[in-house]
Amino acid sequence: MYIIAENIHIISPRVKEAIANRDAKFFQDLAVRLVEAGASAIDLNIGPQKKAGHEILPWLTQVVEQVVDVPLCFDTTNLAAIEAACEVVTKAQPIINSTSAAPERLEKVPLVAKKYNTRLIALTMGEGMIPVKAEERVNIALEVLIPRMLEIDFPISDLIIDPLVLTVSGCQEYCPECIDAVRTLKYAWDPPPLTDGGLSNVSNQVPAELRPLLNRTYMVMLMGAGIDMVIADPLDRDLMEWIRIVEERDDSTAVGRLLLKIYDRIAAMEEPQPEDVDFSDPEQVDIWKTVQVLLNKVIYTDAYLKF
Repeated sequence: MYIIAENIHIISPRVKEAIANRDAKFFQDLAVRLVEAGASAIDLNIGPQKKAGHEILPWLTQVVEQVVDVPLCFDTTNLAAIEAACEVVTKAQPIINSTSAAPERLEKVPLVAKKYNTRLIALTMGEGMIPVKAEERVNIALEVLIPRMLEIDFPISDLIIDPLVLTVSGCQEYCPECIDAVRTLKYAWDPPPLTDGGLSNVSNQVPAELRPLLNRTYMVMLMGAGIDMVIADPLDRDLMEWIRIVEERDDSTAVGRLLLKIYDRIAAMEEPQPEDVDFSDPEQVDIWKTVQVLLNKVIYTDAYLKF
């Protein structure tokens, strides 16, 4: 699984402070830890940064490239900042995160990606609300995003479609639809575009103690649907272990066997079944309850997942 590390994010007070202080050592130490933990790329999310983004993002790019060789993902709505970072990157092909199907964004961002030979994450949303149904999201990719790339001769192999992971708290009906969208996108074009998602979005606004299991379980389900990349936390050792179990098909533990059953069911376009679960095992019960919430079979409440 291709992991784009989410950890350098302006929403983190420590990251925000380190950017303000131009603390290069903080970012270099973190970048090394992320790669050692299994990150395939590193997301540099500086937020809008309307005033100083064109200075911050290239500085951050140069600082991180001094210690790691993985691709960097430029994550900001400030297109001038993205261009400034593209001007200084010297190692792996970077990723721009992101464009949407909104006309102004779709007009400008792909041209920058083509100019600097980057990969490009494209969100399946236009102006206004994100569509709930998988079919609507796939249609945005097929009818708007991909045609724009063809129009400017942008390589589909460098296009990454993001069908938008949304939180189970308040947007629960979106969770299974995102899984279906990932699955459908694998057959919607030849060659199929890559797919990715912001994994931890699924547990936004959920109590901290419940977030890791939601993230890990959704990861296995998205893998079953065929997702190529996720923006996630490689420092979450349990998450990385579950990914390893699925990729290596390690059935040496009871939980591992359940994870493989969940993966196989989703891959076969089926739903996990009660007979897949040993209900005498509390850990398996917790995973089963989480699956039911993520499939929108049981209404999400904090209490349901806690007890």
